[in-house]
Amino acid sequence: MSTGDAIVIGAGHNGLVCATLLAKAGKTVTLLEANASAGGLAAPRSLPGGFTIPMAHSTPALSQTIIDDLSLTSHGLSIGPALGTVGLGEDGQHVHVLGDQVTGATASDAAAYPAFRQRLLRFAKPLRKIWESMLPRIGSSSLKDALIYAQGALNLRRLGKEDMEEFLRIATLPMRDLVDEHFEDPKFQALLCWDGLIGSKMAPRSPNHAVLPLLFKMGGVHGGQHCVPKGGAAGLTAALVSAAQAAGVEIRLETPVQNILVAGDDVGERAVGVALADGEELRAPMVVSSADPKTTFFSLVGATHFDVQFTSRIKRYRDQGYVARYHAALDALPSIPGLDHLSGRLLIAPTFDAIEFAYDDAKYGDPAQHPVMEITFPSVHDRSLAPEGKHVLSANVMYAPCDERTGWSAETRGRFEKAVAETLERYMPGVAKLTTASELLTPKDIAEAYHVSGGHWHHGEMALDQMLMMRPTYPAAQYKTQMPGLYLCGAGAHPGGGLTGLPGRNAAREILK
Repeated sequence: MSTGDAIVIGAGHNGLVCATLLAKAGKTVTLLEANASAGGLAAPRSLPGGFTIPMAHSTPALSQTIIDDLSLTSHGLSIGPALGTVGLGEDGQHVHVLGDQVTGATASDAAAYPAFRQRLLRFAKPLRKIWESMLPRIGSSSLKDALIYAQGALNLRRLGKEDMEEFLRIATLPMRDLVDEHFEDPKFQALLCWDGLIGSKMAPRSPNHAVLPLLFKMGGVHGGQHCVPKGGAAGLTAALVSAAQAAGVEIRLETPVQNILVAGDDVGERAVGVALADGEELRAPMVVSSADPKTTFFSLVGATHFDVQFTSRIKRYRDQGYVARYHAALDALPSIPGLDHLSGRLLIAPTFDAIEFAYDDAKYGDPAQHPVMEITFPSVHDRSLAPEGKHVLSANVMYAPCDERTGWSAETRGRFEKAVAETLERYMPGVAKLTTASELLTPKDIAEAYHVSGGHWHHGEMALDQMLMMRPTYPAAQYKTQMPGLYLCGAGAHPGGGLTGLPGRNAAREILK
């Protein structure tokens, strides 16, 4: 059965963005989603008693370009103000950060922070064009391709000699080295590390270039500060769905793809459509996958259709998730000593070493004995998430390996969930008594529920060797793949993960050339 010009697999934010831009350019597009709702990894979950938990509780990196290109404001998207971040102290002494303002840290740290942040924002600004562009393969002889790199180099040169030298110096530093160079307060240091590490298999000392992912986030609407759209992540998804439907995209939910159809002749093979799990076949000259690279190339197409070198690189692509999700239904908001309101983002990560030691446990196949985490109370911003007077807690918990050494036995899972609950209780006395229901999603659970290899938020590590013109690997880093008719548009493509929509936008622009 012919479905028109393009089939897009996966109705996460990147699939929605790509499908919408293709449709706006006059293409007939069918968007297929395996789950019962759009949103991908940002789709909400439910707990007994009428509680709804957003899987993504804020949008630190949402691109203004996406908002403008899809006219999302006209489809109901409204971005709230930047949220403050609080580094919690077990003694009730907390560090608060909002914009350039810092309280609770040492006076010298508070005084030094505005200049530090503004310098990082200056570094982030010229990188936006790189995130919003298709980066050609190194060695391309095309003048047009060469000009893309020349423009990027010029944008960095415009920083001025001193800033350009500093950017080149810090771009590959471990987060600990960058932060420790400027600040001394332990809670503040750990807080500043967090956004470069969250979602990854990295710790403060990891020499895997966490500064670049941090600068990537700082290209978002509020300069990397977290914010909540009206209606939360579900509100963003609703606006994207509305834009897609207005452009003419046919969205089919609960329609899992079994495999991508491949046809061959004396010229070679090409993707020609998809076979659905129910046996139906859909045909189109373009198949665009927002699934992660391993799912796309191995599960949906099959390794036999690609050369050995390519499949070997995809097999080695690092995509093991290290972040668990903890959700709780609460009878009321907990009381946190020393904190008057719970509308911001709360971090339990008291020191560099607290993060590092939690990572060390996971590195050897065990969940962290003393987990560190990022917590929000989404129902403070959206009362529809919980019954009257009640609330929900959402936490990103590090570190928890997808390939846990016991395979996440009931004993291991119970021990880890207990560690999470006990940590929360230390910082929020009485929260256990307020909890009426809870769930723990390990990376393995996320992998199974959301059809993503390794349960990795970003569809793969955002380290220097898996970013830019090397994401996920050549020759699939420019959205086109070795197989004619098959394209990538998910977070495993440049520029990477996070609720930005940029991989979907960049892929659509490349497809339409």
